[in-house]
Amino acid sequence: MKLRRYLEILDEISPFELQESWDNSGLIVGEEEAEIKKVYLSLDIEESMFEEIYEESLLIVHHPPIFKGLMKIDFSKYPANIVKNAIKKDISIIAMHTNYDKTHLNRYVLQSVLGYDISESEDFLAYFDVEKEFETFAKEIASKLGMNDIRTVNGRKYIKRAAICTGSGASLLYDLKADALLTGDIKYHDALAAKEQKISLIDIGHFESERYFARSLQKELQNKGLNGIIANSKNPFSHIKG
Repeated sequence: MKLRRYLEILDEISPFELQESWDNSGLIVGEEEAEIKKVYLSLDIEESMFEEIYEESLLIVHHPPIFKGLMKIDFSKYPANIVKNAIKKDISIIAMHTNYDKTHLNRYVLQSVLGYDISESEDFLAYFDVEKEFETFAKEIASKLGMNDIRTVNGRKYIKRAAICTGSGASLLYDLKADALLTGDIKYHDALAAKEQKISLIDIGHFESERYFARSLQKELQNKGLNGIIANSKNPFSHIKG
């Protein structure tokens, strides 16, 4: 099947027009008339992945490897090294980023991973009912995400309603309509602001909360009669115990 048809199917699943103005979702590398032999799905792209990916394949990722544009193409540096490897093996790259966050990823993590039902959806936020003590709730979230420890801000002891934004969404807490926010990349000043506003925060990590992208999209492609091979990237962070 041609790349053009894959673009059409992905647009049916999660319209590219829903992406934010600063985003770069859509076709990153390739040409629409190219014939695609295999499809791979991953959160990100690492150079080592090209050793396993077949030639003339399509790699669908969540994070666009080219985000703010390339001012210089130095193949020894990221992301030019990714583009070089893709071209050498005739591998096409499509990104599904903020459009997929809005239509699928928050919903999938909340329902399929954390086991909660959505009560309301608002752009990047998915709201859900909790009715639990905060510490109990935080430990439950850590367990379901497979996290040994989890950073929190205890702004409210009892959580009636919470919201989730996978990836990085701490800036959304200022208009939050809930007692707690689950998101990643929480900065110190966001934590301080949340505590003052009596909002609890649970840092579910950027990688940890978005690593389900490939699994989620694989299911959507299967519903269209297509197969996607999961070739997920690894977390760039590691933990060293003192």
